Amino acid sequence: MTNAYDTLYAILDARRSCRAFLPDPVATDVIEQIIRAAGQAPSWCNAQPWQVTVTRGAETERFRNALLDAVGNDTPAPDLPWPDSYPGAHGARRRECGLQLYEAVGIARNDRAARAEQSMQNYHLFGAPHVAIVHSTAALGPYGAMDTGGFITAFMLAATALGLGSIAQASVAAYAPMIRRHFDLPDSRLILCAISFGLPDPDHPANRFRTTRADLDEVFDLRG
Repeated sequence: MTNAYDTLYAILDARRSCRAFLPDPVATDVIEQIIRAAGQAPSWCNAQPWQVTVTRGAETERFRNALLDAVGNDTPAPDLPWPDSYPGAHGARRRECGLQLYEAVGIARNDRAARAEQSMQNYHLFGAPHVAIVHSTAALGPYGAMDTGGFITAFMLAATALGLGSIAQASVAAYAPMIRRHFDLPDSRLILCAISFGLPDPDHPANRFRTTRADLDEVFDLRG
């Protein structure tokens, strides 16, 4: 009999960032299952600072178009600052991921135009039929954002368990002011990321590579 750890590990191992989706919509009750499961994530003092705004159908297309317009006309203004750098192993992993993606979709390292076009797929939401805008309570600051990170992880694991693909996108949060205007969200909400989700396209080359994970001795420091 499979135990709970094996089940959890299998879901964690199966989850991947999906970069191409089928157009089929996800049933509302399935979306509700995902959010109900994600809401079980722990938070400081049980504050549960997360909220999620989910689109479907014409609303997804309306947001996709608004996002593309913002990319072309607005200056990026994320609520949380981007990393100053990716030092050491962090930068190496980041480069490896990018190179794997470009190799999978047949983009040469020196083809800057094709790389830019692939990067724009972020703002097309990779063709996903749904996007979840994840936001947290600004008054709770970085700890509210950290708690909401647990919700984001749980959301993607629940989607995986239900046979769906997903990808968390900080790039979309670069246009936080537009997102608040578009969805009529108050300034008291920090825009943390988007999660594009739906049925993964199994035949798309962007979905055919896997990133590596650090060995245990790189992340585990046991004392005593």
